[in-house]
Amino acid sequence: MVKTLQVAADRAHDDAKTVLPAEVARGVYIENPPSAEALKLMHLLIATAGGRMAEDVRHELRLASIKSITGMRNHSRATLRKLFIELAGAVMVFDDTDAQCEIIGGFLDRAKLDYRDEATDDLLVAWWFGGAFREMAEKSCHWAIMDRQTVFALSSKYSILLFQYVASLVNLNYVTSKTFTISELRAVMGVPDGKMMRWNDVNRFALKPAIAEINQTSRMTLTARPRKVGRTVTGITIAWTEKEPERKRDTKRELDRPKTGRKARREGTAETSALNFPEHGTVRDAQPWDRIARDTAPRLEGGHVPDLRKLADSFRKWCGEKSIPLDATSIEKTFTTWCKSYSAR
Repeated sequence: MVKTLQVAADRAHDDAKTVLPAEVARGVYIENPPSAEALKLMHLLIATAGGRMAEDVRHELRLASIKSITGMRNHSRATLRKLFIELAGAVMVFDDTDAQCEIIGGFLDRAKLDYRDEATDDLLVAWWFGGAFREMAEKSCHWAIMDRQTVFALSSKYSILLFQYVASLVNLNYVTSKTFTISELRAVMGVPDGKMMRWNDVNRFALKPAIAEINQTSRMTLTARPRKVGRTVTGITIAWTEKEPERKRDTKRELDRPKTGRKARREGTAETSALNFPEHGTVRDAQPWDRIARDTAPRLEGGHVPDLRKLADSFRKWCGEKSIPLDATSIEKTFTTWCKSYSAR
C-alpha cells in the first residue's frame, strides 16, 4: 500500500501541488479553528516539509519566500507570530482504526522566528511538527493533492476547509458526492460553536459563499442540495464534478489575474468593486495610488518624489504589522493618511 509520505516525496519538486494527508484534509479542529491566513500557512509548512513531514526535525523557510507567494499576505514577524499562535492552538483528532484508538494532539510542537536579519527582510522561520501530526502522517495511506494556487487564492477559512475536504475525495472511485448532517458540515467548515446556530445562517454566510469561491478558483464545480424531513433540513449533499477543459482555462485565467475585483466578478458587480492596494511592486502608474503618493507624501530634498517602490513596500509592511488587509474597505483613506507622515529615511 502506497504511503502518503512516499507520494509527497515523489512530488517534492512540483510547486503547483501540495500533498496533504487525508486525515488533515478531513480533520476536525476541536478548538480555535484557524483563520484563512493560518490555514494557508499550514499548507505552506506541509508543502515545504513534503516527504519529511513525519520526521522529528527542524524545518525552515525564509520570510522572503513566504512573501513571494501570490495570495499570501505581505507578512511580518508580528503577523506570522499571530498565525503560529493560531496553529499551535488547533487540535486535531486522528482515529487510528487499526490500533482502535484516537490520537489527540496539536499540529505544531513549536516554532521559532529568528529575527537577527529582520532588517534586511531575511527573517528565518523554523518549526517542528507536533507528535500527533507526525504519527498521523507516518501512518497515512490516503492523501489529497491540492492545487496550491487555488488554496492561496481562497479568502475564507470556510472555503479552504471545504475545498481540502472535497479534494481528499475526488480521486476515490465512484465517489462524486458526500452527505453531511448539519453538525458534521459545521465541523468540517470550522463554524465556531455558538455562531450561525440556524441552518439558514450557515447556508447564507458560510456554505454558499464558500462554494461560489471554490467554483471560481478551482478545477471543480460544487453544488449543495439540502435533504429535508418535512420542512426541516436534516442534511446537505455536496456534489462535485471536474470542469470541462475550456472552463478550466477560464479558471486559470482568473487565478492569474490580480485578486482585485475577484469577489465583484464572482458576484457580477465588477463595475462597483472595491479598491485593493497592490500586493507587490511599485505603485508608479497604478492609480489612484500613484496620484495619492505624489500629492500627499512629503517630497525629498530638491522637490523630488520618494521612491514609489520603497514607499509601497513600507506601506505594506506597516499594514502587516497593524493587521490591516490590503483590500480593506477604507484602504484608500488609510493610504492617504499614512502617506502624509511617510519618511523615506
